[in-house]
Amino acid sequence: MSPFSLQPSLLARALLSALLVTPAAFAAGVDSASMQAHDPDHEPVDLSAVQVRASILPGTVEDLARPVEVLAGERLDAAKASSLGETVNKLPGVQSSYFGTGVGRPIVRGFDGARVQVLSDGLGSGDVSTVSADHAVSIEPFLANQIEVLKGPSTLLYGSGAIGGAVNVIDGRIPEAATDEPLQGRAELRAGTVNDEKTGMLRLDGTSASGHLVFHFDALHRETGDYAIPGFAESARQLAAEGETPDPATSGTLANSALRTDSGALGMSWVGERGFAGVGYSLFNTHYGVPGHSHDDGDGHGHDADDGHDHGDDTHGDDAVHILMDQRRTEVRAGLDELGVFETLRIKFADTRYTHTEFEGEAIGTVFDNSSKEARLELVHQPWAGWRGAFGVQWAHRKFDAVGAEAFVPGTEGNDTGLFWIGERRSGDFKFELGARHDRNTIDAVPQPLAPLRANSRKFEALSGSAAVQWELSDRFHASLGLDRSQRVPTAEELFSSGLHVATGTMEVGDETLGVETANRLELGLRWHGERIDLGAAVYGIRYADFIYQASPTSLDDPGNPLLDGGVPVRLWNQADARFHGMEADATIALVDNDRGAWDLRVFGDIVRGKLASGGRERDVDVEVFHGGHVHRHAARISEQGNLPRLAPARLGSELSWSNGTWRASLGAVRYLKQDRVATNETTTPGYTLVDAHLAWHRDTPSGNAWEVFLDGSNLLDQEARPHTSFLKDLAPLPGRGIAFGVRAFF
Repeated sequence: MSPFSLQPSLLARALLSALLVTPAAFAAGVDSASMQAHDPDHEPVDLSAVQVRASILPGTVEDLARPVEVLAGERLDAAKASSLGETVNKLPGVQSSYFGTGVGRPIVRGFDGARVQVLSDGLGSGDVSTVSADHAVSIEPFLANQIEVLKGPSTLLYGSGAIGGAVNVIDGRIPEAATDEPLQGRAELRAGTVNDEKTGMLRLDGTSASGHLVFHFDALHRETGDYAIPGFAESARQLAAEGETPDPATSGTLANSALRTDSGALGMSWVGERGFAGVGYSLFNTHYGVPGHSHDDGDGHGHDADDGHDHGDDTHGDDAVHILMDQRRTEVRAGLDELGVFETLRIKFADTRYTHTEFEGEAIGTVFDNSSKEARLELVHQPWAGWRGAFGVQWAHRKFDAVGAEAFVPGTEGNDTGLFWIGERRSGDFKFELGARHDRNTIDAVPQPLAPLRANSRKFEALSGSAAVQWELSDRFHASLGLDRSQRVPTAEELFSSGLHVATGTMEVGDETLGVETANRLELGLRWHGERIDLGAAVYGIRYADFIYQASPTSLDDPGNPLLDGGVPVRLWNQADARFHGMEADATIALVDNDRGAWDLRVFGDIVRGKLASGGRERDVDVEVFHGGHVHRHAARISEQGNLPRLAPARLGSELSWSNGTWRASLGAVRYLKQDRVATNETTTPGYTLVDAHLAWHRDTPSGNAWEVFLDGSNLLDQEARPHTSFLKDLAPLPGRGIAFGVRAFF
């Protein structure tokens, strides 16, 4: 049983009741002749032909010159996990951060955090998942209809926070069109062995008799206990460094890794012949443990001299660190078509209230509050001089506050206004895409006591431009070339942080003088569609000027050794030139298709390299850390050379799938290679292989409903897997062998 769920929540009880009665009630109460297999969520989907909602100009994956990956239908059902990062983790060029099963943020081509924007149908998620590695994304993947990953800079559409890419989750919570049937939906119940998971989900969509009033409702409840692991939580390297012999009783389970999540939404729209207007309200509440972290009674931090973590066996004790996150969001959306010189007008607005409370046992340690408002206006215009394009305006306001002994970031208030245009034009076998965006950004910070900020207000301007061409060499072979210049403004955390960051076990120090970083990218992409094989590949290079990263300084008093503050490593936000390059490929081969079924083989791989490129420059700096009510001053040296930290390792993966009428199955494996291209003071990570399998049986009923029973296996070899992208790689491995099973209903 999850320690976070001793009493069933009201949402959980309501959801369970609805799941038990809904399919039968609808089957009896709706004319069976009108109930066809109208819901595509359980059907095979040609992902290359799916409309990409993240692009303002309508187009499919095949139409766009920029690299995009889409999950929908059966592929999305098989990939859904408790975090967004884990859900998209098997797409080429995409991996996940990891801070226990409650936290996983997408990493796109080696970029994460403030460089990858997470969106809910085109608007920011409104959480603070970029502030710290232990903060969860406030989007529930199980409720998604479609997930889109824009690989490469997406600053033109979504601002500087998307300089590395964007992940757009489509959930349809505010309807934009009438449903196919008066009432339709889907539901799912599942359980899992690796963590005693219990998840229930329900979604309903319907249209009034007039055809103008459309509603949406969804709800989800998930509970898990601590998950099983192969061996001990701490790696052999960590145990050797500490000189400890672990208690055999602690083997096999990762303490303090339980999770409970509740999510729900209600939306309603008026839909007419030329447009729609709607409003929606949603909530997301999650409670999860932070494995590998506990606080002692001495100084309130419990960090040792080696890595800033206290690794007691009793992390379920009174000092265990756990997080309660709550978000409430109100959205308004409207659209109008056929406006003369303009094809469409779309308006979006979201008001998000977010609270994130970190507990040390029963006591409140730190509270993060984030209040944000965001609005977008998009106008698609008729072709001008052969160019079909769209204008857009985006405005965002954010007020952030952190209160508590471990509030390493001061309260800030920020505004961002962006104006952009994108366009496309076809000429014979070529399609050209152009775009430009200008942003103005202000960040105001509240000085901390005893630690006055040298510059508590900063203003930035960012200018980005992009050009791409797609060449249809034949009906089957397409090539694309993209060139981007993108800029990103520093975040409040990079500018103003100063103090103990418990999640990473470091003293984090910002730099108020940081400037805009600039990325220049060149990418070549190829796509081949044969009778029995689909192949995609891309190679890219990125040159960064003034790349913002965390440096590991060395002490001038003790040359060559990492700078420590009270035994905790110090990390400085710094800027230097950097270079990234990588490649990825994905192929699907139709092996056999006969009366015994269709067999397909999918293979994929990706690799990325990133390193500083400042010519081996070193410089001396004065470091000030505000900690424990005092300012600590150090003299240190920064070396601006070498690999960048926590870079995603290279991967090779394959999956053999089979389908035959009502049955489908698959067996896959992904090999994560050893990561030995590490940054200063960073350790290497051994490689590992994750094997998974899926089996599902699907049945359509005479009434037009459908049922599906599924069985999923993960990490079937029970391998000890420690992602290099994780701050907890030596404290918290991935879950061990697990079996998930359940039933889905479509009605």
